[in-house]
Amino acid sequence: MDDSIFIIFIVFGSIWALIGAMGVIALIKMDGGKVRIGKTALLVAIPIIAPIIIALTYAAVKGIP
Repeated sequence: MDDSIFIIFIVFGSIWALIGAMGVIALIKMDGGKVRIGKTALLVAIPIIAPIIIALTYAAVKGIP
């Protein structure tokens, strides 16, 4: 039962992250710009996203005591 709070937190966090990303894309599209993901964006995004994915995978496999 304790894991359900963690799952709810992750789900709502993911929803808010998607809403934020869609908002930024909508603002860029509204100005008539093209949405491009360059090498610099990947250099910034990968070090942010990779540890989160690794930590969540570790917690899912190993379990939280």
